Amino acid sequence: MNRLKESLTVSHEIHTYTELRQRIHDDLRIQHPEWVEPNGESPMCDFYEARLMALLHFDAKGLN
Repeated sequence: MNRLKESLTVSHEIHTYTELRQRIHDDLRIQHPEWVEPNGESPMCDFYEARLMALLHFDAKGLN
């Protein structure tokens, strides 16, 4: 939960794919708390994360 708070208060540049994935993960949960279940899981956020990563991967492959 501390990471979510940091995402709200600190905006920093993203330098790696891992940082991008974590930022998307955190920001989706911040922007849509109604998607997060009481146990902390979020199938809706997981779906959007997976879809975006698939689109980014497809786009990156097209640039090579």
